[in-house]
Amino acid sequence: MADRPLSPHLQIWKWGPHMLVSILHRITGDGMALVGLAIGLWWLGALASGEEAYGLFYELASSIPGHIVLIGLSWAFFTHMMSGLRHFVLDIGAGYELDTNKMWSILAPVIAIILTVAFWAWILLK
Repeated sequence: MADRPLSPHLQIWKWGPHMLVSILHRITGDGMALVGLAIGLWWLGALASGEEAYGLFYELASSIPGHIVLIGLSWAFFTHMMSGLRHFVLDIGAGYELDTNKMWSILAPVIAIILTVAFWAWILLK
């Protein structure tokens, strides 16, 4: 066999925050596409079906499990957005220094949680 480099795999790579942010970006994108689409279609169908159907939707959406789903969906949105902004900065050629990349990989999900809490505080306290 020729002495050629092996392709990197999980036994070689050391886990870091940048890998977590990348995985979260994919999971939140898929979650928003599936859950967000289902809730959006249900809302539009209830809106078009009349007062009784919309009342059922509103009752379920304003319940504790409904709030958990909606809070999770908004967390997914803000997490995906912050990760997307991080990738945008990387795409323009900035932020590749190891310390900077690690800092923004840690800050992206933290800022997403802060934005989610602020968003829901604004909604519930309004």
